[in-house]
This record gives sequence, structure tokens and C-alpha cells, in this order.
Amino acid sequence: MPKQENDFTESAAELAWNTLTAEDDGRACKDIPEEACDEQPRNFSTHVLSLSLTKSADAFVNPKLILSWILTTLGTPAYFIGLLVPIREAGSLLPQLFIADTVRSLALRKYVWVLGSLIQGLSAAGMGIAVMTLDSTLLGIVIVSLLGVLALSRSMCSVSYKDVLGKTVSKAKRGTATGAASSLSAGLVIAYALLISLEVVDKLTLVTIGLFFAAGFWILACALFSTLEERKGATEGGKNLFIVARKNLSYLYTDHELGLFILTRALLIATALAPPFMLALNAEQMDNSIGGLGSLLFASSLASLISGYVWGRLADISSRKVLFFSGFSAGTALVFTVIAANYHLLETNWILPFLLFALMIAYEGVRMGRSIHLVDIADQDKRAIYTALSNTIIGLFLLLGGLFSLISHWYGEQTVLLIFALMSFLAMLPAYLLKEAQ
Repeated sequence: MPKQENDFTESAAELAWNTLTAEDDGRACKDIPEEACDEQPRNFSTHVLSLSLTKSADAFVNPKLILSWILTTLGTPAYFIGLLVPIREAGSLLPQLFIADTVRSLALRKYVWVLGSLIQGLSAAGMGIAVMTLDSTLLGIVIVSLLGVLALSRSMCSVSYKDVLGKTVSKAKRGTATGAASSLSAGLVIAYALLISLEVVDKLTLVTIGLFFAAGFWILACALFSTLEERKGATEGGKNLFIVARKNLSYLYTDHELGLFILTRALLIATALAPPFMLALNAEQMDNSIGGLGSLLFASSLASLISGYVWGRLADISSRKVLFFSGFSAGTALVFTVIAANYHLLETNWILPFLLFALMIAYEGVRMGRSIHLVDIADQDKRAIYTALSNTIIGLFLLLGGLFSLISHWYGEQTVLLIFALMSFLAMLPAYLLKEAQ
């Protein structure tokens, strides 16, 4: 890179660092190696840009909305739609149990993230090609298969990212980096949703272009992330989390608190599984309207943008209550969805986006509550055990979530949504019985 261009890049990184962070104690490097301190402004900016690109790409390949809408529009059997979220969620979660110790054995872990991001980009490009050339059952097979590959590669990124972030950005600035990335990506996704709603481009063309943009975002993020100045880290002490879980199964029946937490979390997977069935429920009323999809994507993105901070503050006071009220909110939103469908109220354009908005606020509460509660109920010695056990069981439940696609095929989407509502309400009982972790 020419010196002038390199100086410009470094100046831009310094500007981003100074704008997004506020040093009030004169120490920029609190828990990273001293030799990595000089590189921190550039590393910080690289994290923000890379993460904002991948978060945007995630939204452009959203299985709850985008992929569900595509498969519904192109006449794919309903059971494929029901498989999207279980494969995406379980595929991202379960592999981490097996690869965490391998990643730990690598002195430089950024390349694991780079490879995972590259594979996700290629998978998204494959989806775009499939949408252009296939339909019906064959399209469903290809999309579900590529989503499985994408989810597996995402697990590589998830298990390596925290280590890389911990070695390249100081403790007091990590939340700022990820928060800035979330805000940037949310703004882009909301703009994309508004563009979809305007219906200025052919219905299917715009979301297909979005898949290719997602591919480009992941590949660009991969190139950016490879430029991080990562110092070699410790390679000892890694553990296969699946083996940790297997060796400590007794905690499931000896630790009452852990059992209640896993039961609460298992019932609340309904909040993640429900959106595709809500979309399928309204497919005919929307007449496959791209405007309808845009409003749903906008509602989902807006819910994530405005509720995360509020749930986080509440979780610092009582993560148990966050889980309790999230279950109530989700159950209420799902019951009203079924009622609206029965009375043909979903024909009104704003009803389903509003109900999805309510559900996604509950979903954000579930994500925040479960994360904070697990960290706070476990001491340092038990945290890895609790994480391994809960992730293993929830991953298996998510895989079983694919059975809801069969229920939908036999009994309809309204039946599935009522089951999800019941699960959400039932989650309130174990959530109520949990101890106050804070």
C-alpha cells in the first residue's frame, strides 16, 4: 500500500477511535499486550467495519423473513420453511461444542474467523444463484443445504471472535466496538427494508440482489479482518465443551437452578422459531407483496434496534424478570396473531408487522436475559460447564424444532403458533421460580 494511502487509512482509523471512544483515565490499553496498544485504533476500526458488514449480511439472508418469503413465493413445500430457523440456530450452536478446543490450540485465531466469513459469503452467493435458476422442491433442498453450510461456518466465527476481540481491543472498548457495529448495520438494514417497501424494483429481483450483496459483505469483511494486528495467544487450556457437558450431566438433576434455567430457555425457543410461520400464515393475504416483506423486515430491525439497551438495563436489575416478561410478551403476541388470522385482520397492512415487532422485542429480551442470567448464576469454575450443558441441550431442542414444519403441514400454521404461545406462557413458571441472580 502506498505511504500516502496508508497514512490516510491510519488517520481515518484514529478519527473513528477518537470519535467513538472517550478516554477518561488516560489508559487506552487496560488488558491487552503493551505491544498491541499502538495498533488498537486501527484494530478497533477494523472490528467495527467487519462486524457491521457481517451483521448486515446476516439480515440480508435472514431465515426468519427473507429466506422464508423467498421459499413461500417460489412455491417451495412448507416443511422446508419450517426447517430454516432450526438449521440456522442449531447449526451455529452445536458445532462450537466440538471446535472450541481446536480454535484454542491456534496461536492466531483471526484466520478461523476469516475462513468462516468467506464460506458464509460463498454460501450466500450460492443461494442467490439458486433463487435465479430453481424453484419448488429443488430450491428448498438447495437453500436448506446452503443454510446448513452457512450456519456451520458461522459457528467458526462465533467461537473465534471473542478471543480475537479480547486480544486486539481493550476491555473498556469492546462493547463500544460491537455496539457501533450493531448501530451501523441496523441503519443499513432499515434503509434496505424501506427500499423493499417502496416496490420500485421487481418483487423477487431485489431480495435476490440482497443475497449477492450479503455475499459481497461477508467476503469484504473477510478481507478487512485479515488485516488485524493480532498477537499470538496462549494455546493451552482448551477443552472440548461436548466432553465437558457429557462429564457433568449430573448437574442437570443435582443443580436445581441450572435445570430451571435450561427449561426456561428451551421453552422460549418458540420466540426464535415463530416468525417464518407468521409469514407463511399471511402469504395469501399479502399476495406475495414485497411491500409486505419490507414492512416486516423494518419492524424486526426496529425492534432489535430500540429494545436491546432497555432489556440490558433491566437484566442488570433482574435477569429472571426479563425472562418472565419476555415469555408473557411473546405468548401474548402469538395469541393475538392467531386471533387476527381467524378474523381476517391480517389483510390490514400494518397488523402483522406490528405483531412481529412485539414478538421480536420479546425475542431480544430472551437473548439478553438468558445471556446475563447464565453468567451471573455461575461462578468462574462452573461457567464453562453450565454453558456447555445448556448449549448442548438447547441445540438438540432446536434440531427437534424442525418437527414443527410437519405439524404445520398437517394441521396448519395457526396450530403451530398456538403451540408456540403455550410454550412461551409455560416458560413463565420456571422463570418465576429462578433465583434472583443479581
